[in-house]
Amino acid sequence: MNDIKNPKKKFKKTERVPPEGYDSSNDFFEDVFMDKDMIWMGQNTNHLHGDIIADAMASCVMEKEYSKYPPPEGFSELRQLILDDLNVKNCEVLLTAGATESLYLCMQALLEPDDNVVLSDPGYFIIGDFANRFANEVRYVPIYNEECGYKLTPKLLRENMDENTKMVILIDPLNPLGSAYTEDELKEFAEIAIENDLYLLHDVTYKDFARQHFSAEDYAPGQTLTIYSFSKIFGMAGLRIGSVVSSKAIIDVIKNAVVNDLGVNIIAQYGAIAGLKSKDEWEDKIRDISFTNQKLIKEMIDEIDGVFLPVYPSDANMMAVDVSGAGINPKELSNYLFKRGIFAREGEYTSELFGDKYLRISFSIPTEEIEIFCEEFPKAIEALRQK
Repeated sequence: MNDIKNPKKKFKKTERVPPEGYDSSNDFFEDVFMDKDMIWMGQNTNHLHGDIIADAMASCVMEKEYSKYPPPEGFSELRQLILDDLNVKNCEVLLTAGATESLYLCMQALLEPDDNVVLSDPGYFIIGDFANRFANEVRYVPIYNEECGYKLTPKLLRENMDENTKMVILIDPLNPLGSAYTEDELKEFAEIAIENDLYLLHDVTYKDFARQHFSAEDYAPGQTLTIYSFSKIFGMAGLRIGSVVSSKAIIDVIKNAVVNDLGVNIIAQYGAIAGLKSKDEWEDKIRDISFTNQKLIKEMIDEIDGVFLPVYPSDANMMAVDVSGAGINPKELSNYLFKRGIFAREGEYTSELFGDKYLRISFSIPTEEIEIFCEEFPKAIEALRQK
């Protein structure tokens, strides 16, 4: 009998550590998903939509449009609507199965073994995992402090780059903190990119929750990769649709790395078109509820000794709650809240350096659920202080 093969893993990936009582992260997330009463504050998803997007997708299903393959590069109407929403010109859109696939394709297509990439810590570490597969090094720059405004700055980029730096990654607004870039900061990043022939990857997944937002493409055309998602403001996280927007020359190279040659989910495309066409009808309402919700959280946090919000107001639909001054482990806190029907996430999977300081919570959910969180969170802090 032949021995069972035991191949080595080719890539390093940020480990998903399951909460206590679970053998795997997948088992945990399945339980969370199936619990219809769970207050969902752990994945930055948006639960505030009406029926416009859902009705468009339901129509697609009822007409059995899913029996056909969509155009391999997506519907031209959808691609133009994305360009219009970003207000950029002389660019092309590559639709992908979620913005995460866009990130992967950018790394695979554009990075070489001698390159390095600059990314902030805290940050969205899936990007770093992808970059590590194709580049020599990911340089994680610590940004968890007031001095830099809890974000990567042009000064920090200059201090951490060298002649082998190929790409700088700007998550704007930043997951998990909610910090965002000013127009002047983006202009300076663009100057650095142009001076040093860098790619400027501008992940704008949370842009529609921001008080103001600016496009790096306006200042570094031909070198910017804009990552666009339908998971957040459009509330379509489970549909897995996103895109990368850039110059034709860059998109042509990224297309060469595409595996999904038969196109992006047709039902999701129908929903995305409906969402973009109707955005003016619902966007302000979702933003207003989200700002109200984070204000309620801020008022509650301000009453608790040893706990604070590093970034407020957040320009995303999530924020970090620093509990280090209360001597509380964020993982214990997330487990405590989970047992009381509130799904939140400890910081460890968004920061190796600072993940033991904060809990990350999202707030684009009904206000009555935020009110429950505001009742339960102080109780959780008090209970864990006494352990």
